[in-house]
Amino acid sequence: MDTADIAQKIISGDRRALARAITLIESARADHRTQAAALMEALKSAGKQAVRIGLSGTPGVGKSTFIESFGLMLTAQGLRVAVLAVDPSSARSGGSILGDKTRMERLSRDPAAFIRPSPSQSHLGGVARRTREAVALCEAAGFDVVLIETVGVGQSETVVAEMSDLFVLLLAPAGGDELQGVKRGIMEMADLILVNKADGDLKPAAMRTCSDYAGALRLLRKRPQDPEGYPKAMTVSALQDEGLHRAWDEMTALVNWRRDTGHFDGRRAEQARYWFGQEVRQGLLARLETPAARATMQDYAARVAAGEMTPTIAAAEVLRQIDS
Repeated sequence: MDTADIAQKIISGDRRALARAITLIESARADHRTQAAALMEALKSAGKQAVRIGLSGTPGVGKSTFIESFGLMLTAQGLRVAVLAVDPSSARSGGSILGDKTRMERLSRDPAAFIRPSPSQSHLGGVARRTREAVALCEAAGFDVVLIETVGVGQSETVVAEMSDLFVLLLAPAGGDELQGVKRGIMEMADLILVNKADGDLKPAAMRTCSDYAGALRLLRKRPQDPEGYPKAMTVSALQDEGLHRAWDEMTALVNWRRDTGHFDGRRAEQARYWFGQEVRQGLLARLETPAARATMQDYAARVAAGEMTPTIAAAEVLRQIDS
């Protein structure tokens, strides 16, 4: 693959080149990793910037329905929208369904939208390991908004906040009381909480849930990157397209405030530092996957199983041999 050629095609908005590039960066082959690094370096000077929105929530909360309705609203305003959806991988087979294009049938047919599902594989935190690089590729391709849909996550899985400008938490009605909202973890990372399914018989429950979480947010410590009134909780109905325009207005108002005060660029610099550390850690873990390291691990694992060594001493010996 000619990285200079594909980089130029991505910058010009070639969707096929973008899809090929995402496939390349997701590959674990050593030669592909070298090409991917060269491609990302070539695109670094593209100078394009999208609004990155991370969207998280529990399974069944309506993330795909919300993204489709929200994405169609954005494209109707003349914006180009990319959706990076992460599907959970089977712990047994390692496979993923990758059915997000089927779920977002109307949005997938929109010429101003691009949807790319990816398997989470063994990566924790609700996103795939190379989602961050896929976001950068979509930015270089000229998309105005990049939506990052995580797998259904719990309170501690907040990696998506380290690759987005806005972190939106989607909740279902009657999903917990105010005490649930005070719990640390994903609540502390959220910039906007949207209580979905605020329609029909569920609307009163959605209003109560929104009120509970709004009260909980007032108890959290004030963050320097937030203006007065943020983070906030709102109700939306993705099914009936209610509250979506207001939610987008709140998002753009927060992004504009952060740009004007320098928090936007500062946060992206912090994220770059975070991902540098993650790459170093992943590189160290990869050294344990070499044939020699595996053989050493199996040898010491057998000694530990036989009771000849404690796990702590055996681990120290393995690390010493790898470092030497």
